[in-house]
Amino acid sequence: MHLSEYEIRRLENIASNQKMLIDLGLDKPPPVVFAVSSTVNNKSQKRKPSAVTAQPRCVVRKTAANERLGLRRSQRISSMSNPKFLRELKDEEDYFDDDESTYKRKIDPKDRNPQIFGHIPGIEVGTTWEMRIHCSQDGVHAPTVAGISGNQQEGAYSIALSGGYEDDVDWGEGFTYTGSGGRDLKGTRSNPKNLRTAKQSKDQTLEGKNLALKVSCDTGRPVRVIRGYKLNSPYAPVSGYRYDGLYRVDKCWQDRGLSGFQVIKFAFVRLPGQPPIEARINYDIEERDPVPDDDEMEESDNKD
Repeated sequence: MHLSEYEIRRLENIASNQKMLIDLGLDKPPPVVFAVSSTVNNKSQKRKPSAVTAQPRCVVRKTAANERLGLRRSQRISSMSNPKFLRELKDEEDYFDDDESTYKRKIDPKDRNPQIFGHIPGIEVGTTWEMRIHCSQDGVHAPTVAGISGNQQEGAYSIALSGGYEDDVDWGEGFTYTGSGGRDLKGTRSNPKNLRTAKQSKDQTLEGKNLALKVSCDTGRPVRVIRGYKLNSPYAPVSGYRYDGLYRVDKCWQDRGLSGFQVIKFAFVRLPGQPPIEARINYDIEERDPVPDDDEMEESDNKD
């Protein structure tokens, strides 16, 4: 079968990323993984691929995050200014992600502080949220859309694996991650900006959130990682978003992306001593169709 230039480059990049993980001491996981248990009842289940025969154990937090959505807010509290760490971040990547629509949310002053390194007190590895905003409210990954949370001075606090690039590799205990940027954000009324569909039009640069990850690579500070249902990986939850614990950024390098432009790549390795990550049975990355993003339509109709 004749392969296109794009497919040849994708396979070459995957092989290169796999070699990077092997060089870091990781072994490629076996194709058959252990069974997993109960489910989460939410709208995301309708997106379950037919190839999936088991679902991950989910510990859904129904306190704080979920309950607050239905509470009446007092005028006195709503008029108070938010703490510094809860204010909306201003650069483009706090509002956009490569696989999600433009979306902003209001910040609740009762949310946990996400600007710390390591685990968030009270949040166990394996905790699952039905919606990403609940994960944000619990302080595990603050942005409701952006993939990287952090700054250029201290490093990255957390990242979200959701959608992502087709040549990235996820082995559970380690994965490669493509940085942000390089997409055209300009739009018009009839053609609004949307990073989910915008093509990469320039090289990524080592600044902003990419630099935050590079700082984490240099300092060795741990980064919290969540995986979302849209991630093309056997380690993605069937629905919702799951906290998979702490990883370190072991490698940062520049490479040629599938679009022909330069991208910033990072290799993550999971810290030892954490609960194992549950995976799906009979999951084939190559045969999986792209997951339709129903949340985008819901969010566009119900913006805060």
